[in-house]
This record gives sequence, C-alpha cells and structure tokens, in this order.
Amino acid sequence: MEIAVEAAMPTYAGGLGVLAGDTIRAAADLKVPMVAVTLLHRKGYFNQTLDAGGWQREEPAEWSVEERLEEMPQRAAVALEGRTVWLRSWRYEVRGEGGFRVPVFFLDAQLPENSEWDRELTHFLYGGDAHYRLCQEAILGIGGVRMLRALGYHEIDRFHMNEGHASLLVLELLDEEARKAGTASITHDEVVAVRQKCVFTTHTPVPAGHDMFSKDLFERVLGGHQAIYDAKDLVCCGDVLDMTFLGFNLSHYINGVAKKHGEISRLMFAGYLIDAITNGVHAATWVAEAFQELYDRHISGWRQDNFSLRYALTIPKQEVWQAHAQAKSRLLRYANQKSGAQMAEDVFTLGFGRRATTYKRPDLLFQDIERLKGIASKAGLFQVIYAGKAHPQDQGGKELIQRIFQLKEALQKDIKIAYLENYDMELGKLITSGVDLWLNTPQPPLEASGTSGMKAAFNGVPSLSILDGWWIEGCIEGVTGWSIGEDGRIAEEAVDRSRDAASLYDKLEQVIMPLFYRDRDRFIDVMLHSIALNGSFFNAHRMIQQYVLKAYFY
Repeated sequence: MEIAVEAAMPTYAGGLGVLAGDTIRAAADLKVPMVAVTLLHRKGYFNQTLDAGGWQREEPAEWSVEERLEEMPQRAAVALEGRTVWLRSWRYEVRGEGGFRVPVFFLDAQLPENSEWDRELTHFLYGGDAHYRLCQEAILGIGGVRMLRALGYHEIDRFHMNEGHASLLVLELLDEEARKAGTASITHDEVVAVRQKCVFTTHTPVPAGHDMFSKDLFERVLGGHQAIYDAKDLVCCGDVLDMTFLGFNLSHYINGVAKKHGEISRLMFAGYLIDAITNGVHAATWVAEAFQELYDRHISGWRQDNFSLRYALTIPKQEVWQAHAQAKSRLLRYANQKSGAQMAEDVFTLGFGRRATTYKRPDLLFQDIERLKGIASKAGLFQVIYAGKAHPQDQGGKELIQRIFQLKEALQKDIKIAYLENYDMELGKLITSGVDLWLNTPQPPLEASGTSGMKAAFNGVPSLSILDGWWIEGCIEGVTGWSIGEDGRIAEEAVDRSRDAASLYDKLEQVIMPLFYRDRDRFIDVMLHSIALNGSFFNAHRMIQQYVLKAYFY
C-alpha cells in the first residue's frame, strides 16, 4: 500500500513504506529480479503542522508526479460495484550499487474515463472510510496483477504481499488459474497452484493493522469474483472478509518481522505455520554523510557488502567521535532553527522519532517529572528531540503530541525539548544519525520489529529500548546499547508504565549518562559495537537474502 522511494515523493506514511523501499533498494544492490507495485497517492499521506499548543493539523501533500515518474502507455481495468475503473501506471526505477535496476509501478485511477469519485481512489494513503479502503485494495491487489500482465510480466514466480492490503491479488490469481484450466469454478488444484506462488508478511500484532470488511460491503464491491463463492472458506472468516486470513490461506510461506513477532503471530493465528525474518534497513540510504566518508576510508565496499561493517571495531575512536560530532551539529542546527529550542552540542541528546500513537508511549520518559529533573541536576544536562505524525483519525496519538508540548513548556528550565514537524525520510535520517542515544518505549508485545533503532546503529548511535521487536535480538547489555524492563512480558499497562519508567530512569542516571560525561572512551566502545554487531546484521541485504532462500526460491 505504501513504498518510500524518495522523501520528496510522499507515497508512504512511515515504517511499513520505508521498509518496502529498503527491501527494493537491497534487491537492486543484490540483483534480485523483482518488480514492485503500489498506489500513486497524488495527495500523499499528509503534511503535518503543529500549532503553538502542539495540536496537529493535516494538509494534502501534493507533489509533481510528471517530474519524477514516467507514465506507461498500458492500461488495465478493475470492476468495482459492477462498473469499470481504468488504471494507468507510472514507472520509477531503483538503481542498485552495481547498476541493477528494480522498477516500481505506481497505479493511478485519475483518468478521464473514470467518474470523479473513482479518479480519487488512488489519491490518499490510508484515507477515507471502509468503502474507500476496500476499493483501494481492490485496485492494488486485483488491478496490480492485471497491470503487471499488461506491462508484459507473465512469468512471475512469486507474489510477495506486505500486510493484508495487497491480499486481493490472490482472487485475481485464482481467476487466472481457472481460466487457464478452462473450469467454471475454482478447484483444489487451482488453490494449490496459487498458494505456491504467494508469500505473505505480517507486520503488526495491533488489530488496527489487519483490515476487515463486512460481507455486505465486499459482495457489493467485489461480487464479480468467482473465488468469493467457490473458495469462501479460504476467502472469508465467517461473514467477514479478513485480509490477513485471505493472505495466510493462499500463501505457501508466512512470516513475522522479528523472532518475537513470529512467536506472537503464531499465538494470534493458531493453526498457521508462521516463520520469522527480522527486518533490516538499507545501509547506504540511512548512513549520514560524515559516517559514509568514515566508512569509505576504513571499510572499502561497505555499501555492497553490509556484513563488512563488522570491521568498524578497527576504526580509531577519535575519528568515530568526529563523525558523530558532525552529524550531531547538523541535527542541532536544524532543530534550533525549526523550534528555537537553543540546544547545545555538548549536551547529551536523546532522540525519539516514530508514529505518534498510544502503544508506542512517547510520553513514558515523563512518567515521573521530579525524578527526571533530579537526573538532569545530578547526572548531567540532557535534551530531547521528538518527531512523529499521528494518523488523522488517531485522537489519542494527537493528544500525546499535545501532551509533549505541554511538558516541553513545564520543563523548559531543566530540560530542553523540541518536537519537529513533518517527520519523513530526510528528517528521520537527520535524527537517527545526530542524537547521542536512541529511545524506544513501546508497550510489549506490540512492537512487531521497529527499524528506527537499526538506522541509529548504522550511525554509531546506541539504543535505550524496551525489549520488544528487534531489540530482543539486537541488545547486548552495555555492549550494543541498553534495555528497559524485561523481555516477553504481557502485563497490565499501568503496571508496565511504572516499572518501565523506573528502569529507564535508572539506566540513564546510573549507567548511560555517567559513561557519556565521564568515560567517553567506553561510550565510544558501545557506539562501535552498535555498528559492528547490529549494523552488520540488521540490514536489508541480510533480510532480502533470507527472503530469497526461505520464501522466493522455495
């Protein structure tokens, strides 16, 4: 549903889209023959503005499609509610380090043949109601397969669905198999043939991430597909079209995006064999310029061989610190210009950047204001940089941003806090590379993976994080970073908040800040190990290789 190829193209909302983009970039580096399909999102996700009180307002993020993409002449069509909706595609090429290219096709319904309402179906990412969303997902899944055929892609071996948003592609594949076999209804052999072609990745244990549509709605929108009736037990869960179950039932390989998430998914979806491939990020995309220059001097070929980042342990500490100082200076100049926070380069700086929603608990740091003030006065000064958008319909997420603004004012004499608007790829790279410590505080076990801390690790920024998602695998206490709380627990939120906040404060006051201010060599050791151990493993090259071996060449 979303793919991040450039910051200037707002065709993504956050981590899922960035991960898709990193997957494609890694495939291009490693010459994996792949083609990607998404929607055009002419109005983008949204531009975020925050008023003086921290209340989020959304504006369409319009961009020039013609300047960045190549329109393809082919056309495809889907039937929605009995009417024909015509589609075109726009091509973008992702070029790998060795010159290999992976095309991305953006589906677009803005054609004169379509009604005004239909033309806007590819305009807004995660916009509208359930009706709008189902029509979008029909365009993505069914229209995506038809567009690939129109473009000449007739011999695709595997279809990889990222989340249930694309699951309707299995209906089109079932119909294709029935047409090839000349059968009037879907048979067992055709189900087996489609299952062999499909791979499904589930990205979240949060219910809102799993789309479901009522029987009345999906029959009204998609009633023309024979598979809805012939394979109803595979397509529907009771009287509901559950996009996750649809993808699961028609895929030969299913995976979660971290080892812990694989376990949680097997508990959530009993009866399905669910593997795990831990996410990774694309090194060359997320390494700041200062660190790119550092790696170029000391680790030849790191862009094409991310595993070679293990040699970071041999880089002189002073050079690492100088590169970090450059990245930090760049971030703080930006933060001061945008927020007027007057942050200083010699002050310990924490970063927190991700979607603003309640389970990610961005306000956990402020659980005990007096304790926080005490840390600033006893252990040393520190400052905090926040960024992140709340979904337009997520009232709780918007209120969290507002709360952080209120705390910013209340703590201004003790702790400087900046909340930067319009979090995107560029700002994400600036923050993950420029802070001294990356903070992540989700409510376990709701963080499927998380990738922002991986980006930080590539830039020598260690994490202080809840043991959930990827950090269960990436945390070697005191070596690659530090943990908050205990891993694997599912407890009441009120209990967890108090315990996690106490653990966070203890680590900051007693371990991390003393290292930063009084044992800089030891702090740089942690920086180096975060690159050498986490950067060399939690990268998209390793991830795409695992997909190739486990899922694509099955």
